[in-house]
Amino acid sequence: MSDIILSKTEYDILKKQALAYQKFAARFFESLLVVNSIRDVVRDFQRTGLYTEEFIQDLQEGLSDSSYLQN
Repeated sequence: MSDIILSKTEYDILKKQALAYQKFAARFFESLLVVNSIRDVVRDFQRTGLYTEEFIQDLQEGLSDSSYLQN
């Protein structure tokens, strides 16, 4: 294995670039996640026929209050 020697300045630049890439990649891939609308989620639960109307209402209220589906 051979060693690579970098100056402190070069190391700092590479480190900043790596951190910038990590932030970019995290935001990029986060934006690819498809977030269903509240209406779609509630409709999917209703279609199963497994949940009471009370549960569906609670689900809708909880999703409306959630910061996850809001930008």
